[in-house]
Amino acid sequence: MVDNYFIADQFSLLSKLMDIHGENAFKSKSYAIAAFNIEKLPVQLNTLSAEQIFALKGMGESTGRKVLEILQHGKLDALEKLIAQTPPGVIEMMNIKGIGPKKINTIWKEMQVESLGELLYACEENRLLLYKGFGAKTQQNVIDAIKFYNSNRDSFLFAEVESYGNQINDLLQNGFAGELISFSGEYRRQCEIIRQIDWVTTIPEEKLTAFLAGHQLEKTGSAPPLHFYKGEHHVALAFLITDRHDFYRQLFETSCSSEFLLAWKSRFSISKASSEEEYFSGNHIHFIPACLREQPEIIDDAFNDLPPLIQPSDIRGIIHSHSTWSDGSNSIEEMAEACIKKGLEYLVISDHSKSAFYANGLNEERIAAQHQLINELNKKLAPFRIFKSIECDILNDGSLDYNNDILASFDLVITSVHSNLKMTEEKAMSRLLNAIQNPYTTILGHMTGRLLLSRPGYPVDHDQIIEACKKNNVVIELNAHPRRLDMDWRFIRKTIARGVMISIDPDAHAIDGYDDNRFGVLAAQKAGLTKAQNLSSFGLADFEAFIARKKD
Repeated sequence: MVDNYFIADQFSLLSKLMDIHGENAFKSKSYAIAAFNIEKLPVQLNTLSAEQIFALKGMGESTGRKVLEILQHGKLDALEKLIAQTPPGVIEMMNIKGIGPKKINTIWKEMQVESLGELLYACEENRLLLYKGFGAKTQQNVIDAIKFYNSNRDSFLFAEVESYGNQINDLLQNGFAGELISFSGEYRRQCEIIRQIDWVTTIPEEKLTAFLAGHQLEKTGSAPPLHFYKGEHHVALAFLITDRHDFYRQLFETSCSSEFLLAWKSRFSISKASSEEEYFSGNHIHFIPACLREQPEIIDDAFNDLPPLIQPSDIRGIIHSHSTWSDGSNSIEEMAEACIKKGLEYLVISDHSKSAFYANGLNEERIAAQHQLINELNKKLAPFRIFKSIECDILNDGSLDYNNDILASFDLVITSVHSNLKMTEEKAMSRLLNAIQNPYTTILGHMTGRLLLSRPGYPVDHDQIIEACKKNNVVIELNAHPRRLDMDWRFIRKTIARGVMISIDPDAHAIDGYDDNRFGVLAAQKAGLTKAQNLSSFGLADFEAFIARKKD
């Protein structure tokens, strides 16, 4: 779809490739500015006439002609020519953090390196140090970034492939009504990162291949009973084809992690069954949902009735959200009204603190003004309530961004690290522990700062952090943004076992960001979290009581 985002991406790529080729810097910068402005436009360019496009503020003659070219042809000739003149490996370097277009120009033109493999090899031989602008730290960062990129290049976030997986599944269910078809593998276990979408099915291989070919899915190989296909955006699809008598055994085995299945087989036999539930009832234990079949210890837990897992509908309020007062897209009133429409009971506004100048963080004067507005809105929107909060930066020494008088003015404080993320474990732990010990810290936000498939988190000692949060009555956030999902679900079982509360928060920068809470819930289910153990599942009265206890 040729929308504003697509058009902006074309201009952004054109600007970067011009810099890589060492072309006119003024033109390159103008295209970068155009990309920024187009993405922020309140109206879609594809709905405007040529005259209206040229009349837009900041739309110059050259940019306007190129916009029309993209709208008419779906591409930009100048960009296509530059792409044709650029080795694919050089374009791929643009995915590596720490090397911008000008450094890529040096790598390509001066070092004569044209692929990531060559670049990694050159870095490991310290050849980057021979060139201006590259120091030892930059070189190591490039090595780390390439290795991280290579380890994840064939993987996707669950959120990125969920709708596509469901689309293919619906096609199969409608096309083969008489066959058994079920998701399995990482997708069924709700893993945060998906390498391929798996199914177990009784559809005959010839019929399946013909059907998928009719929907533009290419078969890439077979290792019977497995058959592999390539879907949209190169998403890998795998189908295990079996007969009806063995369907549920195959479904059970492929819906477990290798560790879980090994532990299961060491204790129980697996024979054919008429349902997946039989494997559990036949061994006198309660049913374990696929999302929990990761860690072997859940098997012992299942001899007792497993508590009901938290559900998306259990979320009663939005905690951790950003408005137009900092870097959000909606006003506080708009965000509150959206909560009310969803049947939610409260909203915690937690805009950025003053050190986050890049995000228009709030200084002390603006905090007072925001609090006055919230007071007015609470009178207008009652019984719905907006809570005064802040996402307060944890500074380099672990102190917070405001003095105690300012911190005391908030109903609750979320503390997070946003700067100097490249830390040793010792440094990270010093910052986090100091913040946790601050009496005004209510919630520890996105604990490791990770961005899935983009940035590994800084190293932390989870046991020590959990213990510190317990001692200081601090809640640990499960940031529900699908690129964060931080803290990692693998540590949540230990967290709740120690009696530390989790808070599933969307970190919403726009109203539609509220929906990210669902991905946080799916991750939390993998840890066995219940609604009673999640702060954002508290109703308004219980949430108010929690805040009151914390402030006492």
